[in-house]
Amino acid sequence: MMKILFICHGNICRSVSAQYILQDIVDRKNKADRFVIESAATSTEEIGNPIYPPMKAALENKGIPIGDHRARQLRRSDYNDYDLIIGMDEENMYYMCRILGDDPAHKVHFLMEYTDQPDAKIDDPWYTRRFALCADQIEEGCKGLLEYLEEKGRL
Repeated sequence: MMKILFICHGNICRSVSAQYILQDIVDRKNKADRFVIESAATSTEEIGNPIYPPMKAALENKGIPIGDHRARQLRRSDYNDYDLIIGMDEENMYYMCRILGDDPAHKVHFLMEYTDQPDAKIDDPWYTRRFALCADQIEEGCKGLLEYLEEKGRL
């Protein structure tokens, strides 16, 4: 069982979108029983809030099922509970490292590492207002991640 935790600033846009997008992909491939897919925030400001409505709309436009999400914060104990902990940008990575500490098992990555643009980052649509673009980038990253896991025999 592969346990993946997606991380962003508030857990109401990017990380929850990655959670829902990857879940949809594995559901469609009949591989859902091989995964636990969740998301969390580096900050506390959105704790308990649902997915941000414009991000929800972008996912619904792609046909992605939306669950009953409530934002939560990343905890140090998550390092031991997940196989991969995946952030979206440099700010996320900075706070992920502060919360989690060292990464001896090399579990912490950027989502776009799994694409043909491994140095790209996914900008926060809260600020850019580019929710559809964000959803497209996340979908690309999630597809690449699944491909990587299949190629490495980690499923």
